Amino acid sequence: MHLPSLTLLSLSTLLVSSSAFVANNGNRITNPEAKAAAFFVSSSSTSSTTTSSLQAQAQEASPPTLEAILFDCDGVLADTERDGHRPAFNQAFRNNNIDEEWDVDRYGKLLEVGGGKERMTAHWNEVGWPTDPSIIPNEETARQDKIKALHLEKTDIFMKLIDEGAIPLRSGVLRLVDEAIASGVKLACCSTSNEKAVSNLISTLMGPDRAAKFNVYAGDMVKAKKPAPDVYNMAVEDMKLDKSRCVIVEDTHIGVGAAVAAGISCIVTVSSYSAGEDFTGAKMVVNELGDGDGDGIVTLETLTSLLVTDKEEVTN
Repeated sequence: MHLPSLTLLSLSTLLVSSSAFVANNGNRITNPEAKAAAFFVSSSSTSSTTTSSLQAQAQEASPPTLEAILFDCDGVLADTERDGHRPAFNQAFRNNNIDEEWDVDRYGKLLEVGGGKERMTAHWNEVGWPTDPSIIPNEETARQDKIKALHLEKTDIFMKLIDEGAIPLRSGVLRLVDEAIASGVKLACCSTSNEKAVSNLISTLMGPDRAAKFNVYAGDMVKAKKPAPDVYNMAVEDMKLDKSRCVIVEDTHIGVGAAVAAGISCIVTVSSYSAGEDFTGAKMVVNELGDGDGDGIVTLETLTSLLVTDKEEVTN
């Protein structure tokens, strides 16, 4: 008898017929062919169970892989807030005869509000709006239109500063971006800033080839800005990403709040305005991504070690 050549039908028949040869004392199978068939079925079942168990163990033991890095823009890619956006706001105020000058400390306080238009509104709600309606109208709709126009003008001034090379990339950003591109890791920039300004910064400071690898998601594209998770959720949905395989790079507690709300691992690179903030929820806090070969630089391996594990909850 060549058992491996048995068809399923003949094997089933053999097993059924073997019941006539089972002894009453202990249900011992006495027919030789029935013995062989029973052993074959039992061995196959055990082998299948063992294979499934080993596959499950292998999957459990396999380390997660990094799928995408989601960068914030201001303060992460470049330290733009103090030396870029702040002077651009002040220049826009001067151009429109608005008697306002945001110094370093005041602007740092205003950064607790996400978004430039929202920042101006919060400031004048606190200190009082200019009384001359020819400068900023009193009527609410016209007032908001003026705020939007001021913000667009500020953005144009800011982009000129970028074009002039007045604001460099932060340490380690270009190195990590190149490492990601070489390894096939997807890239996105998720910011509360204007989409045009973000895209221009990436293209100007990183070059068009690197910029082509970035998806850009801006504050004006979502209903709620950070610390709401909307912009990160939009990126994940649009790029069809697995949240558990993504890492967010932020620099403020507002950004960390957005990352935590989105259920995505976050690393903080502290910027000039965010030192001393509470970064509860971040997986790691560093002063910079770093360049060179030192132990302190942040690499793809570093980011992979921060990924959400199966035991951690991922917010959908």
